Amino acid sequence: MILNIALIALIVFSAIAYLYFKTKQFRTTLTAERQYYSSSASAALGALLVSFGANQLFLFRGTVTYIVTAIFILFGLYVLVFNLKARRHYAGFLEEERRLNKK
Repeated sequence: MILNIALIALIVFSAIAYLYFKTKQFRTTLTAERQYYSSSASAALGALLVSFGANQLFLFRGTVTYIVTAIFILFGLYVLVFNLKARRHYAGFLEEERRLNKK
């Protein structure tokens, strides 16, 4: 029961983080900053997929459920790891781009 509540909280937090970073992505004008927020939003979406898949494992039982949740969790982990690496990559360009575009 506690684990289910924690997973639901993680789902809600991931959805809010996704909306926050997408909003920041649309509001910025700098290219590296836009890519940074885009990869942050995608990482939050990956976390949402992982937590949603894990939550479904506790709610339902059956072979089809195990297959679908395995796909959700594996794809979510791939999206999460890939976008965390992209986020780290673009973080290195943020300060330089801000400095170059300051007038």
